[in-house]
Amino acid sequence: MNIKNIFLGAMALSMVSGIALAGALDEPDNMAPFFTDSSMKTMKPEADFKAAWASMAKDKQDMMMKECQDAAMSKPHAEFCANLMAYAGHK
Repeated sequence: MNIKNIFLGAMALSMVSGIALAGALDEPDNMAPFFTDSSMKTMKPEADFKAAWASMAKDKQDMMMKECQDAAMSKPHAEFCANLMAYAGHK
């Protein structure tokens, strides 16, 4: 009985922590406005990128900037973060 409870507890903890690892840069709804296609491979031109950034809520902007300033978090999104830093500026 104890082994079963430990296993279920570990499983629940891993599921909760897995959700917590996803950040603002991993949310398709946050990233879609910056890309021209649904596969999110081609970024929009500078003017459209800036417009998408300006229309985004301040709390989402802050989360994205924070993640882009973290080397480990930003690595999979290096090109996006480089554009974000250039176009949106550092805060």
